[in-house]
Amino acid sequence: MRRRSPTSQSSDDSMEKGQGKIHHPRVCLLASLSGLFWFLLLYFHFVVLGDNHAHNSPSLDPLSLNSKLISTSQSNPINRPVKLRRAKIEIYRELAQPPVVKPVVSANSSRRDPVESYPFMRALRTAENKSDPCGGRYIYVHDLPPRFNEDMLKECKSLSLWTNMCKFTTNAGLGPQMENDEGVFSNTGWYATNQFAVDVIFGNRMKQYECLTNDSSLAAAIFVPFYAGFDIARYLWGYNISMRDVASLDLVDWLQKRPEWSIMGGKDHFLVAGRITWDFRRLSDSNSDWGNKLLFLPAAKNMSMLVVESSPWNANDFGIPYPTYFHPAKDAEVFIWQDRMRKLERKWLFCFAGAPRPGNSKSIRGQIINQCKESKVCKLLECGQTSESKCHSPASIMQMFQSSLFCLQPQGDSYTRRSAFDAMLAGCIPVFFHPASAYTQYTWHLPKNYSAFSVLISENDVRKKNVSIEERLNQISPEKVKEMREVVISMIPRLIYADPRSKLETLKDAFDVAVEAVTSRVTKLRRDIIEGLKDDNFIEELSWKYALLDKGQRELGPHEWDPFFEKPKDGSAESDSSSAEAAKNSWKNEQGQNA
Repeated sequence: MRRRSPTSQSSDDSMEKGQGKIHHPRVCLLASLSGLFWFLLLYFHFVVLGDNHAHNSPSLDPLSLNSKLISTSQSNPINRPVKLRRAKIEIYRELAQPPVVKPVVSANSSRRDPVESYPFMRALRTAENKSDPCGGRYIYVHDLPPRFNEDMLKECKSLSLWTNMCKFTTNAGLGPQMENDEGVFSNTGWYATNQFAVDVIFGNRMKQYECLTNDSSLAAAIFVPFYAGFDIARYLWGYNISMRDVASLDLVDWLQKRPEWSIMGGKDHFLVAGRITWDFRRLSDSNSDWGNKLLFLPAAKNMSMLVVESSPWNANDFGIPYPTYFHPAKDAEVFIWQDRMRKLERKWLFCFAGAPRPGNSKSIRGQIINQCKESKVCKLLECGQTSESKCHSPASIMQMFQSSLFCLQPQGDSYTRRSAFDAMLAGCIPVFFHPASAYTQYTWHLPKNYSAFSVLISENDVRKKNVSIEERLNQISPEKVKEMREVVISMIPRLIYADPRSKLETLKDAFDVAVEAVTSRVTKLRRDIIEGLKDDNFIEELSWKYALLDKGQRELGPHEWDPFFEKPKDGSAESDSSSAEAAKNSWKNEQGQNA
């Protein structure tokens, strides 16, 4: 015979003695016990299990948050209290408003390692996972509204005042495939690529990147696929500053509303603009001033912007190579080209392709052209705006570079030229006349030891006629020339953009080098935040010097190139103004792209 519990006995007796009437005190006792049971059950799930889970997982792990919410609700499928829904809302509010550089503070913070509370810790930990080939390399790509990129391509005729860019946006941004009638190129991988098409090439290449992630908490960096170069190209001529700035302001507003931005205030974000930095650094709000102010916006100063020419005096932009005509789809295409460049007979000591700049008193192009004309060992291609100029023929230019030991690369309208990369692609040793034409620009892609692959002749010496270029180059021994040419040829993979519809098997191209540099930069910044390291002595006006420092070195000192980058001591913006004017002139000369 089953023994009843005292509680159940009392209940039955009361029913009999009271003839069906319920005694309220005992019912209240039952209700209290039942409520206590459910309270303890919920406490166990929310506090005990929840605390353990949070302790073992890094902050901002969306998968962990979802599993936490699901397991809690499924443990009590009958009752779904309002408190649970409120808890879920609060958790997602925390996700949308994470701290920027401080550990997450909570009621249980005393039991946590403060380092584990940083919102980017999960991303940092991926680098420690040796079994994950993408550890420390994940990229999260913002899904921008099409007005920031794809819609521009639909209006490709408006992207340049002088050039119909529609044909140059074909083949994923490579442009039309080139014929090889003169045997100058390879039979595959060569395209008539516009020098300002990096926006599209880089964006399409990112779509093939092997370590993309939809989970931003894993990302080593966050890519913003905004076609900044194409955007400004639409409005530089004939539009007021409001029109030139509208897309940049719109983009920043959109980004700042995203939870990913809040993690580091945008310092883990990067974008690519296939134009020179001066197009994005308008000095004032006067309609007569050049460019837009994208790189001067406070939010944009936190992002890294990759441009084909950066500013020596600012810290938020980084130089990446101009695109050449060569876009291989396989390693073998690169190896075949390199072997071919090694075996070429080069009958000219040096060469120059370009036009004079009679309106620019600081330009040394006139002196270079004169020295080349007077030399029997110099090949010259004088460029002009006429259609007969061979400077408009990629085959003519590449053929000249392939037949020369040295290729002269003075400043163009601004510090840099696409021609320098075409020359190195041809195995021709570049001769620079200003360190900002290459050495302080492309520090991710070029060796620090510039004398291993190039020659530097001070433009002041040329201007004052203190140097003979021919004599200076003849002083370099044939053995040294051979060594330098081999370094140049070995650099080719890092200077070209592979076909964005494919990926090289083992070689790293310019895209790979740039992405690796960005992720390394963000990772270092995160680790500095954790360790409390601050560079209080950073001088932005001397930004060009920092990339030249040795590893671990932080303090700046005198440098041999200081005279090249001196700004007026009166604090005027003469250097910036002349750079903006150079950008304006580069547009005027855009029709002769290789000039």
